[in-house]
Amino acid sequence: MEARAYEIFSRISQEVSVKIIPGHFATKHSHINYCVDMTKIKSEMDAAKAAAKILAAEYNGEPIDTIITVDRMKMVGAFIAEELSNTGINWRQNIAVITPEITDGKMILRDNFLQYVKNKRVLVLMASATTGTTINSLVYGIEYYGGEAVGAAALFLGDCKCKVEIKAPFGLSDVPDYLSYNVADCPLCKRGVKVDAVVNSYGYSKII
Repeated sequence: MEARAYEIFSRISQEVSVKIIPGHFATKHSHINYCVDMTKIKSEMDAAKAAAKILAAEYNGEPIDTIITVDRMKMVGAFIAEELSNTGINWRQNIAVITPEITDGKMILRDNFLQYVKNKRVLVLMASATTGTTINSLVYGIEYYGGEAVGAAALFLGDCKCKVEIKAPFGLSDVPDYLSYNVADCPLCKRGVKVDAVVNSYGYSKII
């Protein structure tokens, strides 16, 4: 499977890249025909910082109090907060970066974290947005706890419809034939193409 992988680079910075693996993959919400491997950005300081710089530039003019991160994106979120607080409207702002609990697809905030969402302007950060299910759930959760979702940032954006605008350095222009299918309608399954791997925010596990 890895032999099919290739690397793509951000048009803004050659320091930011992801690995693309074509195949048949199962996620929590769908089946996809490409695995977008973001391990480097999630795990390495330099790559995370370079990605954060790109994403922060999209929100320099937006007041932000809190960044909610999911998909193991907390390091990137911290660097975004640092970038935002160094310039623009958020200069010297002490931006909070939190990762909420997700249970049955719903965001849960314990009482000690309510101060970072209630009456606050919140940015959602995740690794990829392909179906919109997770982002919409997070936006609903932010509103439920009395906050305002000002937008969302991701590393990869597929063809999804969400309640807020999503900014991402990679998307369908980089992988134009990327598709996400409802499990019941997956044409790869219907053709008998075996699933190569199960994919989640931690990476992929090959099915032998």
